[in-house]
Amino acid sequence: MWIAALAPADRRRIEPHLHERPFEQGQMLYDAGEAVEEVWFPMRGVVSLMTILDDDRMIETAAIGREGLVGVTCGPMNARAASRAIAQVEGVSACCPSEVFADALQESEAMRVSLAKFTESLFAQVQQTAACNAQHRLDERLARWLLTIHDRAESDRFDLTQADIAGMLGVRRATVSEVGTLLVDKGLIRRGRGWVEVTDRKGLEAAACGCYGAIRGLMKDLGVPRPSTRVH
Repeated sequence: MWIAALAPADRRRIEPHLHERPFEQGQMLYDAGEAVEEVWFPMRGVVSLMTILDDDRMIETAAIGREGLVGVTCGPMNARAASRAIAQVEGVSACCPSEVFADALQESEAMRVSLAKFTESLFAQVQQTAACNAQHRLDERLARWLLTIHDRAESDRFDLTQADIAGMLGVRRATVSEVGTLLVDKGLIRRGRGWVEVTDRKGLEAAACGCYGAIRGLMKDLGVPRPSTRVH
């Protein structure tokens, strides 16, 4: 967890105020334009930040798991959210009131530096995802997205429908089905009704565009926690 990487003195500023909150797949943690009252520190599961388009359509611009926190990307001082936060993979989070977190930041330069590094890596993920969506083939984008989720999930198999994936990538469900078949035929994934399983991690990395490696490389350079990878 992001909190675990803090110095003991900084953890003590937050830990007495934490409480656990489970979240279900598809649950909205907060919506764009809302005042964010809590900071979420995922312990398990994946949260997607969604940019809202016309007619309430949306597309994922970032995914956050145990390596990060949700609710300060729009500013720690109870500012209004710029994006919608939706649970992509069910899990549980430690939550802290935004005011408590803001006070802790004011009192600790080390915490401010740690948060700045995370938000820089998150902003890079948003930028890279936008470029990826505009320039790369859908099969490459799908492979990159599945790797991003796989890094943050606790299993090779996770509950996702084709409609879920289509919504994240901003494409039609039928298109996801067609492109997903290519990955299945190559033996990179298996899928069934409402689930996807990564069967060849290395092959999936080779099928993805360079955006996946670029984001992980930046996280390493910044010294921020990176989601774990599993090799098959």
